[in-house]
Amino acid sequence: MKIGNLKLKNNIFLAPMAGVTDTTFRRICKSYGAGLVYSEMISAKGLYYNDKKTAELMKIAEDERPCAIQIFGSGPDIIAEVIPKVLETGTEMIDINMGCPTPKIVNNGDGSALMKNPELAGKIVRAAVRSSSVPVTVKFRKGWDSDSINAVEFAKILEANGAAAIAVHGRTRMEFYSGKADWEILREVKNAVKIPVIGSGDLWTARDAADMLDTTGIDAVMIARGAQGNPFIFRQITELLETGQISYNPMPRERVEQALAHVKMLVKEKGESRGIKEARKHIAWYIKGLPGSSRLKAEVFTIGDFDVLERVLTKYIEHLK
Repeated sequence: MKIGNLKLKNNIFLAPMAGVTDTTFRRICKSYGAGLVYSEMISAKGLYYNDKKTAELMKIAEDERPCAIQIFGSGPDIIAEVIPKVLETGTEMIDINMGCPTPKIVNNGDGSALMKNPELAGKIVRAAVRSSSVPVTVKFRKGWDSDSINAVEFAKILEANGAAAIAVHGRTRMEFYSGKADWEILREVKNAVKIPVIGSGDLWTARDAADMLDTTGIDAVMIARGAQGNPFIFRQITELLETGQISYNPMPRERVEQALAHVKMLVKEKGESRGIKEARKHIAWYIKGLPGSSRLKAEVFTIGDFDVLERVLTKYIEHLK
């Protein structure tokens, strides 16, 4: 599929997730077939004031391309000012977050708070498009709450201001991640605009992804929590869409072997102390549901030495089928 002038090998994307989709995880998901990966959410103000930690989030490895950098902010002038800095990474696409529901983001007027101000959202997109040489897209939600479902209106405004594609999560801001995502709103948005529409929400399995594409008519799917500890889902979705069935189901050993490989990559990228700390949640996701996973998780969360962690995981792998 294409988004603006960007040609992608497939329509199965890794969603941006704060604290999760760093360059290591993006590279892993890319290796299993993700057609496009997104960075963690990056503050436009942080970039504007040259915050070092903010800039570090924009690092892109060659083997994860194409990669979209996602930024957030509510000031059109600041957004326009930082776009050149984002482009210096060589990113193939810039996404603007207008869907994050967390109070820290919303209370500053950013993220899903912008759904209450469609006119400002349009100005932000227009400012970004004017400053960018790559496609600018937007991720947003169904609406602010059940009394203000405005995704269709919002989508039209973003399209009119130059958005090359939009991603819609089928929940309101007030729902956060509770309840069931509304896929019908995806179909309504798709029927209202001409640009590509990407769907998000309750994509836990390859079948979920295929069903969302079939029932809504959208152009692509964006996998978020369904990819945590499960980068294998990208290969499974690809198989299902291409052949109508799934032959690839990773064995428990493969899941833990990938977890260990993930740890090694994080330690190499971020150093032993930080790498192991950040790896813990990923290990917990990889081993969820496996025999003795609760005990292993408790042990893993006490380990700060890579050699010890490697021995523990290797011993666990040897006892798996």
